[in-house]
Amino acid sequence: MTHAKHSVAIYGIKNCDTMKKAFQWLDQHHVSYVFHDYKKAGVDTEILHLAMEQHGWEKVLNRNGTSWRSLPDNVRDTMDASRAVKAALENPSLIRRPLMVKDGSVHFGFDADKYTMIFPDMWAV
Repeated sequence: MTHAKHSVAIYGIKNCDTMKKAFQWLDQHHVSYVFHDYKKAGVDTEILHLAMEQHGWEKVLNRNGTSWRSLPDNVRDTMDASRAVKAALENPSLIRRPLMVKDGSVHFGFDADKYTMIFPDMWAV
């Protein structure tokens, strides 16, 4: 019998390859989740602030991506927490994804080993 064991929220952009890997892993492991699509629903400001509070803007924004590189030099060079919030609200593609919230903790990216650690009780017998 298959049933949802956990409930989490995933934030990001549906057609992102990393998001697809995360969805596939969660589905295969029967983890229930709610998906918040930045392209359809915009950025959840409360979650953005939570992510920055827990990890700092430097980790929330993907500074290796094309969206970051397309910002003007003066914007990148003067980035700080308040400017990062504004930039992320204006361009959700700047936010590292997937952004996952489980039990009030924010996690970024997808890595199967990391997800296994995030959901440890899934492996209990």
